[in-house]
Amino acid sequence: MAAGYPVSPSRFEPGSCVLFAPTAGNRHRRVFIDAGHGGIDPGGTGTTSSGKRISEAPLNGDVAKDAAVILRRRGFTVVLSRTGSNPVARPTPGDFSGALYTVLGERRELVARNLCANLSHANIVLGIDEDASASPSTAGSITLYDAQRPYHAANLRLAQLVQRDVLANLGRIGASVPNLGVHNDLGYGDLASAGAQAYGHLTLLGPPKRGYLATPTRVPAALIEPLFLTNPPEGSLANSAAGQEAIARGLANAATQFLGR
Repeated sequence: MAAGYPVSPSRFEPGSCVLFAPTAGNRHRRVFIDAGHGGIDPGGTGTTSSGKRISEAPLNGDVAKDAAVILRRRGFTVVLSRTGSNPVARPTPGDFSGALYTVLGERRELVARNLCANLSHANIVLGIDEDASASPSTAGSITLYDAQRPYHAANLRLAQLVQRDVLANLGRIGASVPNLGVHNDLGYGDLASAGAQAYGHLTLLGPPKRGYLATPTRVPAALIEPLFLTNPPEGSLANSAAGQEAIARGLANAATQFLGR
């Protein structure tokens, strides 16, 4: 991708929170795309059908960059939470315990993505993760939204478009991925700490909560987990250029339809 413009660079790691201008026309709409995990956090891991070990963070990043290319060609400004293997937040000494994030460090990393979306004045927020399961037979795509925000109806509509369009584009390349549906994010909290469990929402999607989350995202948002990396056929699809492009095109189509109204 061509070089972008850092948003508030003093707040984020180099290569993070980067704005990319449209490459054709200008719709004057901004799409924030968060590639889940990154930095020292590989995210979920899995295996392809050929036995190759794969991890989530780089795959999410590849999909985000593919989606950005498509959206910019359609006249959208795109902001990526991260453009490489870097974290988003500028690390502090209390963020790590050995080669792992502390609870504080992981929470700071998640909140930094919200801050980037808000500072970039995004019109919508799209999150990309991959799924994992103890059973290699578990498969399918799920999209999450938050039902407790004042604009919950817009969240739901965006999530429905994301789920529909990603599955449709995977189908066009011959991939039959089970549709696990669109779900409220309550109960899908992304941290294991007691405070996070009490909060219960995904940080990228959820409402503010005094003493826990002061900087929620402010615009319609949805997060998709399109494939299970622990399912070898789906892991192979997630690791393929065709699979990544199909997911990216689905995200771009959903954003285009949502912002076109």
